[in-house]
Amino acid sequence: MISTWLAILIAVLALVIGLVGGFFLARNSMKNYLAKNPPISEEMMKSMMMSMGQKPSQKKLNQMMAQMKQQSANSQKK
Repeated sequence: MISTWLAILIAVLALVIGLVGGFFLARNSMKNYLAKNPPISEEMMKSMMMSMGQKPSQKKLNQMMAQMKQQSANSQKK
């Protein structure tokens, strides 16, 4: 028969391993989701610029979106 202490030790180790594995799995899936579905779109950027009194041109929107993608890619490398 397994002693009580050994059973408790195995249960605690399994819990810790499960928590650590679950954390990294959730973190990885969230990073992938945010990379595919950025939290801000061109339409949101356009309305934000209009509310600040700027007239957004397509060139300006493209530049800002490219900057955001580059910044996102740089932060993922770290």
